[in-house]
Amino acid sequence: MKTRDIVCIECPNGCELHVEYEEGKPDSIKVEGAICPQGIEYAKREIFHPSRVITTSILVEDGEIPLVSVKTDKPIPKEKIFEVMEEIKKTKVQAPVEIHDILIKDVLSTGANVIATKSINRRSKNGRNNKQSCAW
Repeated sequence: MKTRDIVCIECPNGCELHVEYEEGKPDSIKVEGAICPQGIEYAKREIFHPSRVITTSILVEDGEIPLVSVKTDKPIPKEKIFEVMEEIKKTKVQAPVEIHDILIKDVLSTGANVIATKSINRRSKNGRNNKQSCAW
């Protein structure tokens, strides 16, 4: 039996979990310290299929600012993080970008989309932003 101590991040309780398990046998898991069933499910996922949501940025061409913040719309397998980051790094988008736009669909066949978490307007031709200026 292997053991591992982890902190559950499923809810604000932040339960300190003590997990015992056999490698490759999800049915063998024993979890202590979980206040709710979410903690047990979190421990199973974290031990046998760890995944993370990626947050980063993508270059924006002709935007008021040069980068748009992005994230994956669902967790991806932890072992694919660096491959996904390389794919994101190769990507450039054209302004305007709206919040929740899908910028990369099903990145590396993970089932996760890379979406914008901010809106970026197109830069005006005179180099100023497209927002209304003060009219006094």
